[in-house]
Amino acid sequence: MKQGIDYIGVGCGALILNENEEVLVMKRGKEAKNQKGHWQIPGGTVEFNETFEDAIKREVEEELGIEIEVGELLTICDDIMPEEKQHWVTPQFLCKIKNGNIINKEPEKCEEIKWLPFHQLPEPQTLPLIEAVKAYKEKYL
Repeated sequence: MKQGIDYIGVGCGALILNENEEVLVMKRGKEAKNQKGHWQIPGGTVEFNETFEDAIKREVEEELGIEIEVGELLTICDDIMPEEKQHWVTPQFLCKIKNGNIINKEPEKCEEIKWLPFHQLPEPQTLPLIEAVKAYKEKYL
């Protein structure tokens, strides 16, 4: 049985901002689990016996080679993708880089990585990206 397909999957996301209030976004590649070509924030699947915070730290290190500090919970996204027959529940956290330089460690899953201001985020976007940005703007902008 597969998470997100045979039963609801649990994921996590990191809205990472830099000192210029730009968002770190990634374009999903040809080997992504779903929504290929969509822009997303870093994150991924929560494993059994893993906290959200530990999962986000692990996923970001696996994807980008950086260490992050996990901050407050921004929102919880009910990401239902009928066209792909998937359903994921993903809390989105505000995070910042603690250590390291960004590198694309999973080029088959991620085509592109960019820092962009909120008003220049490209389309199409995953629902977790949309919801995390909306929650951040409502609270801070």
